Amino acid sequence: MKLVEFESKDLFASKGLPVPPRGGILRDLKQLPSALKRAKAPWVIKAQVLAGGRGKAGGVKLAKNPKQAREAAKAILGMTLVTPQTGENGLKVREISVEHAARIEREMYLSVVLDRKAASPVVIASAEGGMEIERLAHERPEAIIKQAVDPNLGLRDFEARRIAFALGLPPESVGEFVKIAKGLVRVFLDYDCSLVEVNPLALTPKGLVCLDGKVITDDNALFRQPVLRALPDRESSPLEKEAKKHDISYIGLDGSIGCMVNGAGLAMGTMDTIALAGGMPANFLDVGGGANEERVTQAFQIILKDPKVKAVLVNIFGGIVKCDMIAAGILAALKKVKLKVPLVVRLQGTNVEKGRELLNNSGVKIITADHLWEAAQKAVDAARGSR
Repeated sequence: MKLVEFESKDLFASKGLPVPPRGGILRDLKQLPSALKRAKAPWVIKAQVLAGGRGKAGGVKLAKNPKQAREAAKAILGMTLVTPQTGENGLKVREISVEHAARIEREMYLSVVLDRKAASPVVIASAEGGMEIERLAHERPEAIIKQAVDPNLGLRDFEARRIAFALGLPPESVGEFVKIAKGLVRVFLDYDCSLVEVNPLALTPKGLVCLDGKVITDDNALFRQPVLRALPDRESSPLEKEAKKHDISYIGLDGSIGCMVNGAGLAMGTMDTIALAGGMPANFLDVGGGANEERVTQAFQIILKDPKVKAVLVNIFGGIVKCDMIAAGILAALKKVKLKVPLVVRLQGTNVEKGRELLNNSGVKIITADHLWEAAQKAVDAARGSR
């Protein structure tokens, strides 16, 4: 789950980290006058979308008076922001933030990420903030500072001071930096994050300020994160949101073959096999080990709402749920769902012969296959034939 900037800063503020005074989050220009009153001039107007590089794309503007602020807000709110992270279609800006613009003396980079090789969080810092850390790491790796973190202890004071000294901070700012670095690690650990980033961390006449914020959290941990669970899902498509309501793992893709599979590994293998057969999957969909008639019905409904789907491939391995039960669930689901595209079904596992017999004797037009490669080839051919 990715958080937009103002949501990330709300988490920072909850841990006592310094963020710019905010006038408000606007979804309508009528809210602008009151927002400008809450935050003193000068202001910075920022698009709130899940993408970096907003400033270069025109999504961040400085305003020194109310007229400039209105012009900036009018230009950004409702625009389609195109950055290297959005793709060519861009993202429509539906929210903007109004903040007091800080007087920046120096910019730095500070983040906490998960180092999978070391099996621990790691603090990454650089004295060169405000630029893409990936580019900096590629061009000047010596400018990157790293500090591993013990997840049981958090970042310790001497470790944070070591980073501060490496950044060349003035002595009067070291104590403040220690609090910020430790607070970011606390956000990372407390909210089950995979990334917490401040770019830039600015040195101002009033001290250090987190001018920007980016947070990515682990979806699998949302059950124990009520604060995050209450936030809107800004990244998922309508179909992905519908699937989540039914506890179905679904991710929309760009292909034409809808997939229904039980098990994430089998789903990945199925999608790869479809690609090898010359097709492209329209989705990743895992109905899970407890697939029943209701869940299969919901899965069919979700897959078929995608207009790109020209054929459906069901690939089920019967283990906990036997193949005959899966076959019965598919047939029951097809009575409730109007299927207008070819359906290919491949069953394997416990009671597979009974399952295949049920499908073959059902009178329903189903293309069956014994092996995954055969199923993928039939699905690709069926998709091409239905166009």
